[in-house]
Amino acid sequence: MKDFRLYAITGEQFHPGRDLIEVMEEAIMGGADILQLRDKHSGREELLRKAKDLRVLTRKHGVTFIVNDHVDIALEAEADGIHLGQGDMPLTEARKLVGGKIIGISTHAIEEALAAEEQGADYIGVGPVYPTATKAEAAPVSLSYVREVAARIRIPFVAIGGIKLDNVDAVLAAGTTRICAVSEIVGSSDVAGTCRAFIRKIEESRSRIWS
Repeated sequence: MKDFRLYAITGEQFHPGRDLIEVMEEAIMGGADILQLRDKHSGREELLRKAKDLRVLTRKHGVTFIVNDHVDIALEAEADGIHLGQGDMPLTEARKLVGGKIIGISTHAIEEALAAEEQGADYIGVGPVYPTATKAEAAPVSLSYVREVAARIRIPFVAIGGIKLDNVDAVLAAGTTRICAVSEIVGSSDVAGTCRAFIRKIEESRSRIWS
């Protein structure tokens, strides 16, 4: 898969009254280079419509498009890949269905990260780093887990969960070079500007790590 820096996930509850495609295009214009459709409430028909619209948008801008959970929607919408949680379809089963498409896996402990890597995940999510309204029931993994993954995992990983512009420096310092955000991006009054601010911080951190 193409490398990425800023991973934006849909969260329509954070921008009521604003169009999904408009908001996500602003994120892309600000530098988001991978988008995920995450929607736990819409029916299949509505979900597929959103996926197809986002597929058109991401193709227009050359951005990677991922669908959360729904392998059938990802395939029908011709998404680049899927993202699965620990309680979703097993990675090995999903691989049989999606072939060479991208598969991302959410992880909350190093054992899950190692298993995902061994089973052939293309990337993993590491989090939630901080408490988050997106997954209020999930216990934060803290920066120590980010450091552990940075030290032990070789596939790409992205830190996620409660990450804001005012705490992202600490997350980057823990060893990640990729950031995912939901409410901080899509709930912003300046979506593109917020993404540009994240990109600046990521690039500054990368330059220090790789210099």
